Amino acid sequence: MKIAIAQLNPTIGDLPKNAQKILDAAHQAVAKGARLLLTPELSLCGYPPRDLLLNPGFVQAMDITLRQLARNLPPKLAVLVGTVEENLKAHVNGGKPLFNSIALLEQGSVQRVFHKRLLPTYDVFDENRYFEPGLRANYFTLDNLNIGVTICEDLWNDEEFWGKRSYTTNPIADLANLGVDLTLNLSASPYTFGKQRLRETMLRHCAVRFRQPIIYANQVGGNDDLIFDGCSFALNRQGEIACRLRAFETDLQIVEFDEVQQDLPSSSVVPRFDSEDEEIWHALVLGLRDYTRKCGFSKVVLGLSGGVDSSLVAALATAALGKENVFGVLMPSPHSSEHSISDALGLAENLGIKTTTLRIGELMLDYDKTLAELFSGTESGLAEENIQARIRGNLLMAYSNKFGNLLLSTGNKSEMAVGYCTLYGDMSGGLAVIADVPKTRVYSLCRWLNNHRYFMGGETTPLREIIPQNVITKAPSAELKPGQVDQDSLPPYDILDDILQRLINNYQSAAQIVAAGHDPVVVDRVIQMVARAEFKRRQAPPGVKITDRAFGSGWRMPIASNWVAVNNSYQTKNLPTPSLVSWDGHNAYLQINP
Repeated sequence: MKIAIAQLNPTIGDLPKNAQKILDAAHQAVAKGARLLLTPELSLCGYPPRDLLLNPGFVQAMDITLRQLARNLPPKLAVLVGTVEENLKAHVNGGKPLFNSIALLEQGSVQRVFHKRLLPTYDVFDENRYFEPGLRANYFTLDNLNIGVTICEDLWNDEEFWGKRSYTTNPIADLANLGVDLTLNLSASPYTFGKQRLRETMLRHCAVRFRQPIIYANQVGGNDDLIFDGCSFALNRQGEIACRLRAFETDLQIVEFDEVQQDLPSSSVVPRFDSEDEEIWHALVLGLRDYTRKCGFSKVVLGLSGGVDSSLVAALATAALGKENVFGVLMPSPHSSEHSISDALGLAENLGIKTTTLRIGELMLDYDKTLAELFSGTESGLAEENIQARIRGNLLMAYSNKFGNLLLSTGNKSEMAVGYCTLYGDMSGGLAVIADVPKTRVYSLCRWLNNHRYFMGGETTPLREIIPQNVITKAPSAELKPGQVDQDSLPPYDILDDILQRLINNYQSAAQIVAAGHDPVVVDRVIQMVARAEFKRRQAPPGVKITDRAFGSGWRMPIASNWVAVNNSYQTKNLPTPSLVSWDGHNAYLQINP
């Protein structure tokens, strides 16, 4: 039996176009001789639909679209489509109103509906808000082949792999006990750096343990702050990769189940990326492109300071949208160095994007005059410095409003973490492209870009320098006062980023971070800065998530909190300090140390 894996990029809520993408994939699958077509989790509405699911009209429209799609499909093809189904017993027995489901469409109608059993609630997920868990193992028979069906999280609970269970049931084990010939997983699994390796390792363990092939079909594309990397794949009974689809692109590939061998022979296997930076680059380009396109924009604008952050964002934007759709604005002040201007112009020339220069010196003087009486008797400081950033933010927003360009903010994760950014200034914008990229990674990406062929608007250019070398080598500075550099206010970025990684991503206590070799005074200061900056992060534009712990929809910290950093350790009054015991990529497991 030939099985087609359709790696689709839906737009959330666009039911007609999403259905058309499934229909187009069905015709491709039939042309390649497929009997069964797989599509991702919630492929009909796109993942995650969030509170659209609370709208009864939306759910009803999905049902109508699903049934119309079934009538339009080629008659000899069976298709698995991600959708929702109403929980008809919710009003009688309680429970959530919907199921996260997979519908089997064949011969013009909905033949079967299967429900997701494990509903994640960690990080960016909140499925218990909408869905009731399915209670039965899901499988069907097609041409004498017994096929198990699982949906995304259903795969992530093998106790032998994780050393524990996060849920009481293991859907893969249940299907193996029922003797299915093949297990499918229809997923919308968001991208984080390194996650694909974890997925393949986890499913390899399951394939070998249960001696059955597994096919994993994942969504691709950017939806709000989330990126879906695709990277769908199939494993044979020995746990070997039989097929792998492209990363960060739509794709359709055929795998063939050999009824005699009861296994999947090897077919098309797309290689992994050569480096971490290459993977992250493609993820950010996809996230930026899809956010812009799906929000109805075709052009973007950003401020060019001559610094490394804005240089990287400009390069990403050019790769995602084409040079003709990116506009850079230089806004030098009396404190701006000449190399900042020349570096910004050099970058623009390398990228081929248009720019304009708006000098803000006179606007700064006007603010000084207006505030002179109010600020009399005080020393000039942060308030005056931040006015420069807010002038620039206002100018950029004016351009955005006038010409309909999406404003890209250019702050990185290190700055967002400690609040080294200005509300209504450099934080202004509709998308924070590198808000989940630490400063050290920003530099690494720029160096990688200068040493690789550059993809610009779908075209591959010759190997050449994109980011001017001086941008990478000079000391980073906000240039809000004479001679200012970032390290006047922050630890060196290699130290800061390691502390932040341990604190935010690894959930380490201050004592653990100090034990790793960091200065206790620096650690305490960084922890205090992270805590104080929460109100800023809540007002930031959405950012593109690439790590396990981003300041986005999965970051749910309170702003007004009495949980503070005291004496180099997290403490509240006399409570003990928790320390991380283990981290499985989803959940932190803490131990209380008296």
